Amino acid sequence: MFDRRSFGKIMGASAAGASVAGMPTASVAASDGETSSTPSTAKRGHTSFGPLKQIRAGELSVGYAEVGPAHGPVVILLHGWPHDIHSFVDVAPLLAARGYRVIVPYLRGHGTTRFLSGKTFRNAQQSVIALDIIALMDALKIEKAVLAGFDWGSRTADIIAALWPERCKALVSVTGYLITNRERNKSPLPPQAEWAWWYQYYFTTERGLLGLRANAHDLAKLIWKFNSPTWDFDDATFDRTAAAFDNPDYVSIVIHNYRWRLGLAEGDPRYDRLENRLAAGPVIGVPTVTLDGERDPFTPAGDGSSYRDKFSGPYAHRTLKNIGHNVPQEAPEAFAEAVVEADGLDHR
Repeated sequence: MFDRRSFGKIMGASAAGASVAGMPTASVAASDGETSSTPSTAKRGHTSFGPLKQIRAGELSVGYAEVGPAHGPVVILLHGWPHDIHSFVDVAPLLAARGYRVIVPYLRGHGTTRFLSGKTFRNAQQSVIALDIIALMDALKIEKAVLAGFDWGSRTADIIAALWPERCKALVSVTGYLITNRERNKSPLPPQAEWAWWYQYYFTTERGLLGLRANAHDLAKLIWKFNSPTWDFDDATFDRTAAAFDNPDYVSIVIHNYRWRLGLAEGDPRYDRLENRLAAGPVIGVPTVTLDGERDPFTPAGDGSSYRDKFSGPYAHRTLKNIGHNVPQEAPEAFAEAVVEADGLDHR
């Protein structure tokens, strides 16, 4: 989810994104005020990726889905919390049909991803999650990929695009620029914004830790309903994702992530240099499409203007009407379209 200070920062206008020919879209409001509402014709309702794969990468054994031609251009799709790879279960086939090799990994603490050693610090600071994806790319011998994500996945993709642009061909980032500055996170937001973050503060307490441990599934379902108020998901859809929370490190990773962001938990000193660079708010220069869900409680005001100055390369922005926080699962056609568009931005 977005860097908390971005709510109050309105900096400039965004460029509008054009539709990609042949790819159906959701209802989109471009940042120049134009609106399109193209009915979706793509088939939805995929329930599985089929057999998952596993590979040793860095300090993890990473579980991931792979769809599409083995030698196609690579797209890596990164999920958020409390979600998993099934956020992309309809996006991946759309991209595979366009010739992309699609990789969808479980982030640390989720699904079939496991730590190789029981002695490893269960660290969830922002830089280490990005390093997980770099390690995965190295293990799969992927030099460069389009990176696309939401929530934790947006932050991770943003970090790689900012610090290792040679590994990121293009970027799709829901809610724009999410790189965390912990010092700025100490400042309070307006009450409505603080209210939306209730679970972040809950997790700073011992009660929150015990609550997540005892009620992980029910808590996640409550957050899904709050963060995506127009999404009419069924129990089977939720249960497929909730299975990913049975990972033995799930609670430790979630709690550390939110406490670290608020400066209430320490990270690993080995990554201090990277975190100092991220705290400075590095500008992202790779071709980028940013997406905002209109009904996402974490979408900042200003139709993308609050983070526009953080993207210096070819750029487009869209606001998705009546869509909440889990953009790829609520609007898979629009998300897939954004990936194809971002990949083509530097060729215009």
